[in-house]
Amino acid sequence: MKKIITALSALLIATTPLLSQATPDDDLKAFRSYFAKKFPNVPLNDFINGVYAVDPASREQWEAFEEFPSYEIYVDKGEEEFNKKFANGKSLADCFPNYKKGIRQNYPYFDTETGKVVTLEGAINKCRTDNGEKPYKWKKGKLAWVSAYLAYLSRGNKLNIKVPDDERAMAAYNRGKKHFYAKRGQLNMACADCHYYYSGSRIRADILSPALGHPTGFPVYRNKWAGKSKSGDGMGTLHRRYGGCNKQVRAKPFKAQSDEYRALEYFHTYMSNGLEVNGPSQRK
Repeated sequence: MKKIITALSALLIATTPLLSQATPDDDLKAFRSYFAKKFPNVPLNDFINGVYAVDPASREQWEAFEEFPSYEIYVDKGEEEFNKKFANGKSLADCFPNYKKGIRQNYPYFDTETGKVVTLEGAINKCRTDNGEKPYKWKKGKLAWVSAYLAYLSRGNKLNIKVPDDERAMAAYNRGKKHFYAKRGQLNMACADCHYYYSGSRIRADILSPALGHPTGFPVYRNKWAGKSKSGDGMGTLHRRYGGCNKQVRAKPFKAQSDEYRALEYFHTYMSNGLEVNGPSQRK
């Protein structure tokens, strides 16, 4: 039995498309090449539209949503919240001096001083606590609104995530990479099963979206989330979606902004480097 398990492990390592010793740039090229071959008729930048890039019928419905997008009101709410004064007279705008030019494309990044991956949502809440304010609740609500506003200002800017020459940065990147390909939960599935290997395939009534381009549209307004909200607020962050995916494979989700999810976002977003920010976006 041990010999069989060892052989299977060796086979898994041999068939994993992104080997642990590959550089992030190697990973990016292989990741992009895989989807270019899988969906040869989809222009590279169109992957920012998720499943709507690969399924014409779904795209028609989505284009109808986008005529009067439900997220618009939350962009406005986010702008109001962003400029609201703290008790000390400052605001979130003081922490992000270049926000009008767009900053979403630079997150997440690895902070060599703290040795941590910094997400946009994490930076927003840090600004609040540094100024004596309570942090927003993670995953949805005001945090998602502010993030939506900043994403909106960044539309058209290309993701520019860097992995510095730092062992800790590579460790965080590889941790996120491992999470993406690792099996978990009672259904024994990985992020890669749905959004890499079987992307474009049907699972019941839904079509699995390609992982390439995923982070560009966040935060998103999901009709599903709106239906579960008393206020109808369907906005949510990328980490909210990660948690939902973990639950769907019957795995215990990590906390939003945990080291695990920040590492996953780091790898996941790096794999979409060069694609345009188009958040916030609307999904089913």
